[in-house]
Amino acid sequence: MTGLAGIDGVGQLSDADLVREYRRDPDRFTAVYDRYFGDVHRYVAGRLDTQAADDIAAETFLVAFRKRDRFDPARGALRPWLFGIATKLVAQHRRVESRHYETLARARPSPADDGHENRVVTSVTAAGLQPQLARALAALTRKERDVLLLVALADFSHEEVAQALRIPYGTVGSRLNRARKKLRTALEKEIDVNG
Repeated sequence: MTGLAGIDGVGQLSDADLVREYRRDPDRFTAVYDRYFGDVHRYVAGRLDTQAADDIAAETFLVAFRKRDRFDPARGALRPWLFGIATKLVAQHRRVESRHYETLARARPSPADDGHENRVVTSVTAAGLQPQLARALAALTRKERDVLLLVALADFSHEEVAQALRIPYGTVGSRLNRARKKLRTALEKEIDVNG
């Protein structure tokens, strides 16, 4: 049977099959949304807040739908392509993102604040280093932060980050290395000063 055989059949289709399906019938693009929305939303929520994630994740799929005919399966999978769109949308909101990190750096979260970003940061900084980590993240360049957070929050491989951001594979490693060194140095300084 060709085509989407209902929701159960969608999970079995490859990305290339999904692309062929939605090129024949644009309504089939909903299968792409169904498969990847949760992943994109979690990534964006880790970069920004949950409310912004709702908007940006939805906008990611709107942009992807508008550009669906430009997607080339030979260049990579749908997931990195979608994360590339999401990352660009996050970049458009980078001033909001920077203010968000600066605010986190000034205030300790309450136990009731269970946003994804706070859970990730809190789990990594059980010793109470969240404000210091937030300052260190805010000090990274946008490009370094994009690579680091795609690896940390979306669990992307270097190849997937390269596809998502449309940068060379080697650039991913160098940006990630620089970001990690900067974070390590910033956190070590904080520990020495406060510790």
